[in-house]
Amino acid sequence: MSATLLPPLPHPEPVAAPAARLALKTDGSSRGLLDGAWWPRSRDLLSELPALTDVLDPLWGRITRIAVNPKYWPVIPRKVPVNGHIVKVGWFTPEIDPHKLLLSYGTGRWDLLIIPPETGAESAARLMAAASDYDGPPLTASALIAADEARHGAAATDEPLDPDEAWEYEGGAGVLSAAVPQQTGPPARVSETSRTSRPIFGM
Repeated sequence: MSATLLPPLPHPEPVAAPAARLALKTDGSSRGLLDGAWWPRSRDLLSELPALTDVLDPLWGRITRIAVNPKYWPVIPRKVPVNGHIVKVGWFTPEIDPHKLLLSYGTGRWDLLIIPPETGAESAARLMAAASDYDGPPLTASALIAADEARHGAAATDEPLDPDEAWEYEGGAGVLSAAVPQQTGPPARVSETSRTSRPIFGM
């Protein structure tokens, strides 16, 4: 009986998780009610938080706690491991707007609009721009989403995705990734003469 020896199979390369999709206010801008917007790809905090902290830890300091309203999150883990440390997760209702994420680092706190994962790309882009606007917004997270829905005649979550948007939603390189340059380092400071510029990540 003879044995056939086959060469060992190559080890598959690890697949990097998609970058978090974020738009943040620049340093020195007026606080308003929000510090920016986050557009997660799912409602799974265990899979979404590591990509978010990858971007925010170098900018704001190590994120140690987050808090959400449980309305739109089917599972709220108490702790999430992220890149060598643990983020503790809390939930509060009705104290926290269902469309807002609170992040704590040291003695600071940041508030992000949570754009529903199923939101169409155009609505998401509008909401990101509004939440990271230099002069505002003066609206709560839910009011901002409601105002966008009222202004454009349909709920953001009801907009059908075209093929390019669907690919982007599933982690591919869609329309927005071609339109918005990828940030490779910390965001540049923006002068008062260019208030419309804002750091955008993962698009």
